Amino acid sequence: MGLFGGRKTVFVDADILVIGGGMAGCGATYESRYWGRDLKIVCIEKANIERSGAVAQGLYAINCYMGMQWGENQPEDHVRYARNDLMGLVREDLGYDIARHVDASVHKFEEWGLPMMRDSKTGRYQREGKWQIMIHGESYKPIVAEAARKAATEVYNRIMVTHLLTDKSKANRVAGAVGFNVRTGDYYVFRAKAVIISAGGASHIFKPRAVGEGMGRTWYAPWSSASAYGLPIEVGAKMTQMENRIVLARFKDGYGPVGAYFLHLKTYTQNGYGEEYESKWTEHTRALVGRYVDCHPVPTCLRNHAFLEEMKAGRGPIRMVTKEAFQDPHKETVGWENFLGMTIGQAVVWASQNIDPKHINPELTTSEPYVMGSHATCSGAWASGPEDYAPAEYQWGYNRMMTVDGLFGAGDTIGGSAHKFSSGSFTEGRIAGKAAVKYVMEKGKDQPQVSEEEYRDLEKVIYQPLENYRVGRNEIVAGTVSPSYLLPIHGLQRLQKIMDEYVGGISAHYMTNGMLLNRGLELLGMLKEDMSRMGAEDLHQLQRTWELHHRLLAAQSVTHHTLFREETRWPGYYYRGDHMKLDDENWHCFTLSCYDRNTGKWEMEKAPVYHIID
Repeated sequence: MGLFGGRKTVFVDADILVIGGGMAGCGATYESRYWGRDLKIVCIEKANIERSGAVAQGLYAINCYMGMQWGENQPEDHVRYARNDLMGLVREDLGYDIARHVDASVHKFEEWGLPMMRDSKTGRYQREGKWQIMIHGESYKPIVAEAARKAATEVYNRIMVTHLLTDKSKANRVAGAVGFNVRTGDYYVFRAKAVIISAGGASHIFKPRAVGEGMGRTWYAPWSSASAYGLPIEVGAKMTQMENRIVLARFKDGYGPVGAYFLHLKTYTQNGYGEEYESKWTEHTRALVGRYVDCHPVPTCLRNHAFLEEMKAGRGPIRMVTKEAFQDPHKETVGWENFLGMTIGQAVVWASQNIDPKHINPELTTSEPYVMGSHATCSGAWASGPEDYAPAEYQWGYNRMMTVDGLFGAGDTIGGSAHKFSSGSFTEGRIAGKAAVKYVMEKGKDQPQVSEEEYRDLEKVIYQPLENYRVGRNEIVAGTVSPSYLLPIHGLQRLQKIMDEYVGGISAHYMTNGMLLNRGLELLGMLKEDMSRMGAEDLHQLQRTWELHHRLLAAQSVTHHTLFREETRWPGYYYRGDHMKLDDENWHCFTLSCYDRNTGKWEMEKAPVYHIID
């Protein structure tokens, strides 16, 4: 049929375009309708909004809830907590903005039908920890998605957004997006006055521990393909803290979360000899990071650091002591339900390995690194802060607007606002939605103009891998290796090998240095050159190709940031072997990057950290 045979071009006009239908995207869609009653609000989702995003298969806790109605915590408390956990570097204005509004979002979830666990004595929500409340979360995402569907003018499922469009008369203004339907192959051109990116962060840019037939078994959602970063990077949006990747302690092989076990079941860890080990490494850690080791709770990365050092000392495996807690029938039930409601794979792994946590203490491991702005790290886009709270240097436009005019973000997309998780991401989506409506209302007459030349040129680029495959497959005599193209899986494995070996992955014990990082950038540059020769057998593989494109852009950003920050700010997440100590004198700052797609160059700079909360 040729390159474009049988495909339609579908044009969609919107006032506000929301890219990504996860928790942040649902929040953005819902709130945009509240403030923009007469606006056309369109939400695009790569999968189906009913079961998409990081909460897709369920979640057994809401990890960001203040409890202000009962005087449990105040927003200022949460800012201090996030600041300590991130070794002093958070955007306090963004964190405070989420914390002061997040309780209202959680109350909406309950109104919409989310079953909340309550303390039988106090009537309050059942606390798992200081910030976490427990829920029956199997249907968490469908409940929230229903509110977004009702709010949206249109929801487009199964659309892979590949590129943003810019105003043909103003290069630094967003004008929409393009992509394709992963079922029909139709080409979609979305034209919009404002765009909110609420897509997923980056899993699978580093080689995972689970390989071969198990390569999809990761902690962070395997379908989160860095679109939250690839899309804004390519149009020149500034990114921040992309070196601040996250590594998590998780149950081995199934990547099951440990929070409910530590916080609710009161379990603890031991080394292979049944010994407590974290305190052994306190002085060693103090020599690297100084006073931060004395923070309470101990920063997540520093707990990882003790874990890793104990393993390297030959005293593994590290185990979670579950045998004591599971003697209590209630705790045993909670322990199993915790996985059956959100990480079924962990329960299956235990069953397959004859592990009953009532009788055997299961092993823990540390994950490969992920890059995401919604969990316990700060990677993402550099965004303007709230009018009433952000320092002047953090405020150049509307709340949550990036350095590209009309381009907003929420959830994984926005950097600097760690520890927002599902409820905070939804809340940040609401904040971005409200700001985007204000932007459209005030700039409505200034309609961005989309260049036909731009979206037609992008159409050729987007579908080219199908043509590469159609022509090149005839050169294959046997097997699947062609002299004319790379398959997406080959490109992904190549990316993971580079990041793992040069940028601080699991095989290097998260260690890197300037020489390794520079070599990694060379190899990533070669992979980028080869992206024009990708071959896609079908639409599914075409989707995988453009997911790889986004992952590669994010990986380049991570590598540049890691090279630029000449210190080890977060031992346990990664180490700069040539700069092993934290250096507050020179690096108590944010790192910013900006990519120029015309030249392929990256510009790096520092930005100040303002401590607003005492």
